[in-house]
Amino acid sequence: MIVMIDVADFRRLFLYDDWANQEALRSLETISNPSVRSLKLMAHIVAAECLWHARLRQLPQPMAVWPELNLNDSASQLLQLRSIWHKYLTELNANRLNDSVTYKNTKGERYSSRIADILTHVVIHSGYHRGQIAADVRTSGGEPAFTDFIHAVRQGFIA
Repeated sequence: MIVMIDVADFRRLFLYDDWANQEALRSLETISNPSVRSLKLMAHIVAAECLWHARLRQLPQPMAVWPELNLNDSASQLLQLRSIWHKYLTELNANRLNDSVTYKNTKGERYSSRIADILTHVVIHSGYHRGQIAADVRTSGGEPAFTDFIHAVRQGFIA
């Protein structure tokens, strides 16, 4: 049995994604000297989400995929992403989830992907890198963010 995801589900996943990204950022802020790798990973999460949003809107690439951002820059960009994704998902018609978007990757290769697949990728991609950040935080002696989806639901961070 295949369960289809709808726009409301994506809105919920992006609320989770925003919350989890904020938690990962806060965990880096608790360390006196976060690793360069962790800062790059956080900046990459921001940049990748900006890039995918731009692709969905058929806009130019807004920044490098691996930009040099400090924690304050990442925090500011995450706040903007919250608004950007909220607006996009509010305007998105459920009938468009299976529509394809054509874009070029950073190597200039042309691809076409379904909107639903892109949205799914954004959330999963960020989660992958949040896991790397959590491992770095632990290695640095800090307490990694607890960003499990089910935790966010149980605690009422997302409905």
